[in-house]
Amino acid sequence: MRVATWNVNSVRSRIDRVLGWVEHSGVDVLAMQETKCKDDQFPREGFEALGYQVATFGFSQWNGVAIASRIGLEDVVRGFDGQPLWGDPPALEARALGATCGGVRVWSLYIPNGRDIADPHYEYKLAWLAALRTAAGQWLHDEPTAKIALVGDWNIAPLDTDVWSIEFFAGRTHVTPAEREAFAAIADAGYTEVSRTHLPAEHTYTYWDYQQLRFPRNEGMRIDLTYASPALAAAVTGVTIERNERKGKGPSDHVPVVLEVTP
Repeated sequence: MRVATWNVNSVRSRIDRVLGWVEHSGVDVLAMQETKCKDDQFPREGFEALGYQVATFGFSQWNGVAIASRIGLEDVVRGFDGQPLWGDPPALEARALGATCGGVRVWSLYIPNGRDIADPHYEYKLAWLAALRTAAGQWLHDEPTAKIALVGDWNIAPLDTDVWSIEFFAGRTHVTPAEREAFAAIADAGYTEVSRTHLPAEHTYTYWDYQQLRFPRNEGMRIDLTYASPALAAAVTGVTIERNERKGKGPSDHVPVVLEVTP
């Protein structure tokens, strides 16, 4: 079983690239983030033609998450208990979508960016992560043997070597102690960040900004990660970062990260 996560940065703009990669990679499940479309705008027909079922959660041209699976798609849930609201008036954002695929509970997660340390969005980000930690801990408490994958764009670089220059990021979001502590708290709830376990290399990135030749210079960030429950972590046999998907015409600024899971 192969489970992938990919911030596609507008699924409608990149549908040909996404479908092409899905077809040649042979992934069983693809969790997508930043789909940037309403549910009725999602180009599901292409996935269905390849034999995938699709669940989506999107309100507008911002945010949005989706899951495509060819091994079943059951118990779909939009958002999680306690997920913070944002906006004026406050509303639930399309940042979390859960579904059971082939016996694995997959959560496609698009953690808030935080924008700037002085911005209210930063506090929202921390509250969002704290709520996720509480919810994820409860899922394990209720079913300790469940296979749960918390996959997506975390908008956090847990280690200094997860960014091309820690000096460049000083005073910015994604690397602050508070964000890293909030990320580490998911491990305290009983989960293992399996991409680190199986792909520990330093300066191995999943995101490169479009500006200033960041990709050719390999000036990236490692922010697309997977937390796995104990039962799932024991079944993961490998992780790959599909770096080539950042090349060519019209790529996303993120690339897919793929988990190999034994039945």
